[in-house]
Amino acid sequence: MQAKVRRARHGRRSPPRSAHGPIGCYDAAVLIDALEDLWNTILDVTSLFVIPDWGSVIGLLPILIFIGVVGPLITFTILGTALYLIRKPRIKVDYEEGARRAELDEQGKPIYPPGLPHCRRDALIYTSGTVRCDVCRDPLTVTCPMCGVGREADIDTCGNCGLVLKIDARAVAVRRGRPKPGGAAVA
Repeated sequence: MQAKVRRARHGRRSPPRSAHGPIGCYDAAVLIDALEDLWNTILDVTSLFVIPDWGSVIGLLPILIFIGVVGPLITFTILGTALYLIRKPRIKVDYEEGARRAELDEQGKPIYPPGLPHCRRDALIYTSGTVRCDVCRDPLTVTCPMCGVGREADIDTCGNCGLVLKIDARAVAVRRGRPKPGGAAVA
């Protein structure tokens, strides 16, 4: 009889045992319940996004429109204005005080701008309101911007056309920078 028992022990294998004991039906049911609970939690969280409450979504529509449409328009307007103010073209201005040399034409004769006092002897152009040359002390002349007739700078009315050109004295004359060579400047 002992030989039969030994064969039975050596002939069959017994199922593996865990450290806590054998795996039974109860352990499998607890594991399945835990997995089902996890899956139900995942479905509940997903249903909040996939199947929303349309009443609350419609209630949020004005806020969503404001954030999605009006907000970006205001932002782009502010950013566009700031970008323009930073990169806008600036006019170069030269500030001149006192007299400056008159520009010369192709024949070498000085060009005097109409409306500004100038000295023909020294070929200097002065700021508005000046009546005497600083170099030679001669009275300055002004070319009328309307008819082109010259007169002394201390007379404020043109004797030919009657234009009143009374300009108060300014400390600083502003002149624009010269245009770039070529293009419309050549014509």
